[in-house]
Amino acid sequence: MSGKLELHRAAEADFPTEYGQFRIFGFEGRSGGVVEEAVVICMGDLSGPLPVLRIHSQCLTGDVFHSLRCDCRAQLEIALERIGLEGRGLVIYEMQEGRGIGIMNKLRAYQLQDAGADTVEANERLGFESDLRDYALPGAILLSLGIRSVRLLSNNPDKVRALEDAGVEVAERLPCVAAPVESRRSYLETKRDKMGHFFDAD
Repeated sequence: MSGKLELHRAAEADFPTEYGQFRIFGFEGRSGGVVEEAVVICMGDLSGPLPVLRIHSQCLTGDVFHSLRCDCRAQLEIALERIGLEGRGLVIYEMQEGRGIGIMNKLRAYQLQDAGADTVEANERLGFESDLRDYALPGAILLSLGIRSVRLLSNNPDKVRALEDAGVEVAERLPCVAAPVESRRSYLETKRDKMGHFFDAD
């Protein structure tokens, strides 16, 4: 998002899940006439030891339909399980489907991938950058919640840089590596080789 970001907490409520009891929040970020939404789920007292944080981008195909073309759902489950085990932490869920290109263009990218393009090439053939996501909103949300330092559960160096640019210290980056599945091997290799993602293990 370009320009000054105005953050608004739209709603909050109790949120029981199979991973434990959370509190759910709705946030809106406004900048230059653009409104971006995010959902945040928090567990436990986040004012003590550094909480685990997962910044997760919406993935209808993975999160809802259990697609094995990507590792999105697996990463979300890794985060929820870890937060549940520790009894504290949070997930910021951003509405940035398809690394920011939207669901219809994501499906068009799938079609190009079926014809031989990798995930980066497919986005570029559609006229987009490989990743259009912006992480200004998560940084603003964390600061509004009084969180100044986190353990970030991510393989994406862009998320580390974005949080630190926003004034949130990433005291530790925790790997978020899904189990290997042949159907997403090429996708993960492209993220590693062309987008600089880390795929180290704990």
